[in-house]
Amino acid sequence: MTTFLLIDGENFKGKIRDVFKEVGKNKPIWHEYDFKGLLDKVLQGIDIEKSIFYFAKIKEDPQTREKSKRLIEEQRLLKTHLEKQGFEVILTGRVRGHMENNGSSEKSILVFKEKGVDVKIAVDMVSWSCDKKSDQIILGSSDSDLQPAIKEIRKRGTNCIYLGFETQPNKGLTYTTNRTILIRNSEIMEFESRINKDTS
Repeated sequence: MTTFLLIDGENFKGKIRDVFKEVGKNKPIWHEYDFKGLLDKVLQGIDIEKSIFYFAKIKEDPQTREKSKRLIEEQRLLKTHLEKQGFEVILTGRVRGHMENNGSSEKSILVFKEKGVDVKIAVDMVSWSCDKKSDQIILGSSDSDLQPAIKEIRKRGTNCIYLGFETQPNKGLTYTTNRTILIRNSEIMEFESRINKDTS
């Protein structure tokens, strides 16, 4: 069975960030986090042919130059780190910054949002299923928008596993996929920083 692992990078990072927040810690340094160690552990026993992280492209914005430059550099470091760990990284869609009222005050805050990543993942899933390139897809995303693509590939005989988190798993994806694997909070914390552990 040919298995592809597809991960919505920002969605996945957001879930990890939530777990860190829950235990009272700051978010991890992403270009130090041991994603490979975590995924090897939770997907032990599954032979994976291809592993892909998807992120939206970040472009410098004249109105938010300082912040967008910092985000571009963080993405570059993370991309290099993931590729060194054996992952393919696809940059697709775009990230747009806009001002939002945070509700608690009259002051607006700058918020960056991704567009197009879920569409690319859905297209790849259906394309590979139609071309018989993959018999099984492990989906590392909690985005309900991917349910139609999941239903389509299953209709065509491709198995789909939802890779979620024990903290607030997506019930819709659990029902739509063939199987669910949930990452435990303790497993997320175990792989906080491979670099720090290697040098300590």
